[in-house]
Amino acid sequence: MAKKPLPQVELTLERIIGGGQTIGTLDDGKKCLVWGGLPGERVVVQLTKKKSSYVEGVVTEVIEASSARVAPRDPDSYLSTSPWQIMDFASENHYKAALIEEAFELHDIVLPEPINVWSDGRQYEYRNKVEYSFWYDTEREELDLAFFRRGTHGKITVQDTSLASPAINNAAKFALQTLRDLGVDGRSLKTLLIRSNDSGEIAWQLYVKDQDFDANAVLEKAVAPEVICAEIIYSNPKSPASVITERLAASSDRILTDTILDVPFRYATEGFFQINIPVYEQALTEMQQWVKPDKPVVDLYSGVGSIGLTIGGDNVTLVELNEHAVREMEQNIEELGKTGAKAILAASENALDYISADATIIVDPPRAGLHEKVVEKLIESRPKRIIYLSCNPVTQARDVARMAEQYGIRHHIGYNFFPRTPHIEHLVILDAK
Repeated sequence: MAKKPLPQVELTLERIIGGGQTIGTLDDGKKCLVWGGLPGERVVVQLTKKKSSYVEGVVTEVIEASSARVAPRDPDSYLSTSPWQIMDFASENHYKAALIEEAFELHDIVLPEPINVWSDGRQYEYRNKVEYSFWYDTEREELDLAFFRRGTHGKITVQDTSLASPAINNAAKFALQTLRDLGVDGRSLKTLLIRSNDSGEIAWQLYVKDQDFDANAVLEKAVAPEVICAEIIYSNPKSPASVITERLAASSDRILTDTILDVPFRYATEGFFQINIPVYEQALTEMQQWVKPDKPVVDLYSGVGSIGLTIGGDNVTLVELNEHAVREMEQNIEELGKTGAKAILAASENALDYISADATIIVDPPRAGLHEKVVEKLIESRPKRIIYLSCNPVTQARDVARMAEQYGIRHHIGYNFFPRTPHIEHLVILDAK
C-alpha cells in the first residue's frame, strides 16, 4: 500500500537556523523546517518529513516574498546543490555571520570582534569538483546526469550546474554523450566525479557497479583534449558511497596540479583538495600572519599539506589519516624540497605526541570538529597559539568552549568558501592565557 502523502501547509517563516533551513511555527505549535523560503515570507510548504516534535518541507508557493529574494540561477536543481540561490548575496553573507554568532552564543562565548564574512564576490562557477549521479529514463530510453533531491533518495536530472567551472560542465556533457552513444543504460553506473584545475585541465572518474564493465570502450571515445586523465573505477555495489574497490582502466597516469600562494601541489582526483582556491588563499594569507617563523608548526588534519606546506615554515609536521592524501603530501614535500617537513600517516588523535608547548598548532578538522583526545592534549600541553580553521562553527564553538579556561580568542573571521550554500568557514586564533 502506498504511503499517504503529507499535506501542504501555509505559514510565515521566522529565521534561518544552523544547517541552512528556515523555521516557522505551525498552528499546533510544532516547528516546521523549510527549504526554499526566507525569513519574513508567507509561504505554502509541501511537508516531506514528519517527526514527533517537528516537520520538514519544501516551499511550493511564495505568497508574500522577502525583499532579499532573487530568482535562482538553477531553478530546477538549486535545492540539491545550493539552496541559498534564492537570496541576494549581501543577505547570504549577513546570515552566515549570524549563524557563526549563534553557534558561539550557544556555548556562552562572546566573540571579541564584530563578525566579518570575507568573500571575493564570485557567486558562481567557483567549484573545481562536482560529483554527478545518473538517471535512466525508461520512456525515452536515454541516460541523464542527475543530482539527489535534498532530503530524499529521489533524483533530479540536470544539464549542468552554475556552481561549476565551464570546463567541468563541458566535460560532464561530453562523457554523458559517450555513454549514451555506447548504449549504457545506467544500471551499471554509480557516479561521475569530475575535477578541474585552474588552467582548465580535467580529470574524471566513472564509478561503476559491474566489475566486467567495458572500461576501454568508454575511454576510447570519452577523452577530450583537455582531459589529462580519465579512469573507470569499480565500486562495490553493496556500498552506497562511491569508493574505490578496483581501478579498472585509466587513459593515463597524469595527475592534476594547482598552485596555492605560488606553491605547486599535486592531488589525486578522488583525494581532498580545496574547492574554491581564491578564497582559500585569502584564508591562508590571514593565517600566515599568526605563524611565528622561529617556532615549529604542527598541522593536524592536513590533507595533502596545503596549509602546512604554504605557511608552516621549514619545521613543519603534517598529520593526516587518509593514505592517498599522505602519498600526495610526501610527493609534494619531495618536489618542494621541504627537508624540514615531516608527513605522518595517522589519525590526529593517535598522533598526540607531536603536540608540544613550543609548537604553533594548526587544525582544520572535518565537520565533526576536534577529537576529544586532541582537545585534552591541547589543554595538557598548552601550546601558546592554536590556529583553528573550521567548516562547522557549531563544533568549532564547542571545542573553543572546552578550552576556554586555558585559551582566549585573539582574532576571528568568516570566509564564504561556498557561495549560494549554507556552508561557512570560520577562522579562530586562540592564544594561551
